[in-house]
Amino acid sequence: MSIKTATLNGVATIEIARPEKKNALTIAMYQAMADALHAARADGAVRAVLMTGQPGIFTSGNDIEDFMSRPPGGGSDGMDSPVFQFMRALIECDKPVVAAVTGAAIGIGTTMLLHCDLVYVSDEARLAMPFVGLGLVPEFASSLLLPQLMGQARAAEKLLLGDPFTGADAVEYGIANAVLPAGEVVNHARRIAERFNGLPPGAVRDAKKLLRGPQAEAILKTIRSEGELFAARLRSPEAMEAFQAFFQKRKPDFSKFA
Repeated sequence: MSIKTATLNGVATIEIARPEKKNALTIAMYQAMADALHAARADGAVRAVLMTGQPGIFTSGNDIEDFMSRPPGGGSDGMDSPVFQFMRALIECDKPVVAAVTGAAIGIGTTMLLHCDLVYVSDEARLAMPFVGLGLVPEFASSLLLPQLMGQARAAEKLLLGDPFTGADAVEYGIANAVLPAGEVVNHARRIAERFNGLPPGAVRDAKKLLRGPQAEAILKTIRSEGELFAARLRSPEAMEAFQAFFQKRKPDFSKFA
């Protein structure tokens, strides 16, 4: 299984474990993460969730071949797909979610961090959201949240141009709490997650609800709007050219598109 789960000392760990494919996410992996989040929420012994990857890689984003064979739908009819189930499970998790980013975080590897409560990144981390370069559009409410965090100009740079950025940049932009040496990230994040064992769980839940509450409806609305466009873009000639170029290990040619 490419998603490993374990619960220890009040912390439910969800580990992306597919290093041979740079932790690229398949539909089955999205479903497994959604199920793990639901299980953690229902388990009274769990006080926090820790999400992490492998040394040197958090996730390279979607497994393009798997995604193309089973693309997620958009709009209300497609919100039951495993991708959207994972998004909703992460958003609706009422327990603190701590992320430990041990390396590259591409696409949803970056956008999922916007929905974690505490994020710790490696000094070797490289984050990027290359959606437009693949003929796609931003997802997971990143088009709403990133301009609020880093300003319109920087958000345009990261979402339209897909420019990568470092862990230190992620802290500056308000995406992450701290940058640490690569070998210390997971243990530090676990220690932070374990601190919730000493806090009143009801107060933590209510405080998290207050922190997230004002934008909850807008976030879900944006995810649906992005999802509709994302699903349509997956079938577009521009995306087909981008994916073919990816598999053929060449630079895509968008000169024929108006």
